[in-house]
Amino acid sequence: MNEKWREGLLGGVLPIEGCSVERGVRRLEMRGGVLRDLAVANPDQRQTRDTFGFKWSKRETYQSGGMRSVVLPWLQQRYAPLLEALKTFESKPLILDAGCGAGHAASMLFDGAGNSIRYVGADISTAIDIAHETLAPILPDSLFMQGDLMELPFEDRSFDVVFSEGVLHHTPSTKRAIAATARLVREGGYFAIYVYNKKGPVREFTDDYIRERISELPAQEGWEALLPLTRLGKALGELKVEVDVPEAVPLLGIPEGRLDVQRLFYWYVCKLFYRPELTLDEMNHINFDWFMPKFSHRQTPDEVRNWCEEAGLDIESLNAEEAGITVIARRRAEKITVSDR
Repeated sequence: MNEKWREGLLGGVLPIEGCSVERGVRRLEMRGGVLRDLAVANPDQRQTRDTFGFKWSKRETYQSGGMRSVVLPWLQQRYAPLLEALKTFESKPLILDAGCGAGHAASMLFDGAGNSIRYVGADISTAIDIAHETLAPILPDSLFMQGDLMELPFEDRSFDVVFSEGVLHHTPSTKRAIAATARLVREGGYFAIYVYNKKGPVREFTDDYIRERISELPAQEGWEALLPLTRLGKALGELKVEVDVPEAVPLLGIPEGRLDVQRLFYWYVCKLFYRPELTLDEMNHINFDWFMPKFSHRQTPDEVRNWCEEAGLDIESLNAEEAGITVIARRRAEKITVSDR
């Protein structure tokens, strides 16, 4: 296994199992084959850590063929330009998966990449152990790190690609999270993220109302508290009834036209996820992912565009769907002035 790129990335030899090293102000410990920086600057990020550690530990709620059939085409469609770009690198691109969780998205997007990429998975939660177990066998040139993505111990411009699927909004500030991860992209490198889009006023109110009431609960209690909501979504979906909205309702963000009752409720009243090919627990996994984290910011496409611009990125594509916003951008070259020469 080639350790040179790992050592270069972290400024020296990696610690052996059970030992630690100092890197600047960070202490990095190797445990279970995973490099760990367990310091969390913001106390509320501990709730994020514990929430997602619990969620990803429930493997039966996301590793099924049914869940894969829902998620994989959606990922491939949104990140198609990035996947094509990876083929153009002359040498193995170095990819940071910022907030990799259990490696669920990476296991699908980078399956088959094998020896063609170098992969770094970083996550604040113990889900990193599942990512290590899942991805290390298929991505041999890899490194796994448990740490806060707002404080990752990497030098600026270290990566060819920074990828973050549905994570940056689960930090104290999406804007600051974009800045904290974009700094790691090399000039001309790629920055590919997905963050939540703002919804209509009723949906926004309901989401915050529920989140405020369950985010303080222990994770298992939060999971159980959401099951009645998930069952209601399932019941609405199984009705297979449409309503004809005679004209748009701009005050509520509701469009004109025929809408399935479950989708009308889902998009404009409350997130009650439903897909007929998924089990109740798989649907509850998605609702839990939405409601349980204390930090779960929504933002507009214009906000995301501005934050990327401020972070030194040029957007190549911005795909705004009702659920969220997918951005593929590149780090712009820094201008050299006469005084810099």
